[in-house]
Amino acid sequence: MMKKTSIGPFTLYDYAPTREDSFRTEVLRGLAQPKKAIPCKFFYDERGSRLFDDICELPEYYPTRTELAILSQYTREIARELGPRPLLIELGSGSGNKTRLVLDYLDDPAAYVPIDIAREHLIASAALLLDAYADRGLEVLPVCADYTKDFDIPRARRPTQNLVFYFPGSTIGNLSPQEAVTFLSHLRSLARGPCGLLVGADLHKDRSILEPAYNDHAGVTAAFNLNVLARINRELGGDFALDHFRHRAFYNVTDRRIEMHLISTCNQTVHVGDVPIAFREGESITTEHSYKFSRESMADIASRSGFRVERVWTDAQNLFSVQLLRSV
Repeated sequence: MMKKTSIGPFTLYDYAPTREDSFRTEVLRGLAQPKKAIPCKFFYDERGSRLFDDICELPEYYPTRTELAILSQYTREIARELGPRPLLIELGSGSGNKTRLVLDYLDDPAAYVPIDIAREHLIASAALLLDAYADRGLEVLPVCADYTKDFDIPRARRPTQNLVFYFPGSTIGNLSPQEAVTFLSHLRSLARGPCGLLVGADLHKDRSILEPAYNDHAGVTAAFNLNVLARINRELGGDFALDHFRHRAFYNVTDRRIEMHLISTCNQTVHVGDVPIAFREGESITTEHSYKFSRESMADIASRSGFRVERVWTDAQNLFSVQLLRSV
């Protein structure tokens, strides 16, 4: 059930996702599988979010700076392609740097709709954006929800038929190709009519570039990966000994995805609350898959989910792409 809450100058559309219950249920379900896994969405507690911001500044980690460079170079062209009076719906609100690059050049945006499951972070980022664009009178309509679930897109004061979802950062790569098809089909259902999708998609490349991006020299990515266990300890009554696990990330060439794992360094039994979980030495917990795309694979996912690829912008080295999809 959705609840509207007035917070300062804007209204929060709150679908009250029960994060703790979901966290416990999904962690225990994942750790009970023959191949243990923890969903990567649980990386992002307060410390995890700070560590990821640090990762984005690392010399080995090319995706963020490359996507920002593409947006900086082509933002006027992208804005023209998005068309007049778009309702920009961002799936997972981040630091706001990419969002501002897009908002700066949009033609008379109807409103900005940030969607995130992290309520406090959502409120803070919505307030910053509202203040930054106060002189343009931008309406900000934050929605606290799991964007993979059903919710209603709030109506802007100024009506528009131009709905554009914004999904930066190659977060789509955390989904398998079939999951990506299901997710894009879900977006079409949420739109209840024609829509666009501006999406960041990391491109397939040599493992000599990919693997260092997830195994940085300073060990920040390792700390980010291990932090999910610290979060389980703190929030779910776990007793993981972090020094009994090590970070491993590698590029699976066959499936064209980076795999991140936490490897048990010994035979051990840990607990989540009162639930025991046994590990063999060398057994892993999969914490993230990050699929890499070709133009053809992205076009195939779009086609299978009722979209077509309308435009693609890349950097000179073809490391990363920003793609505009339209529903058909």
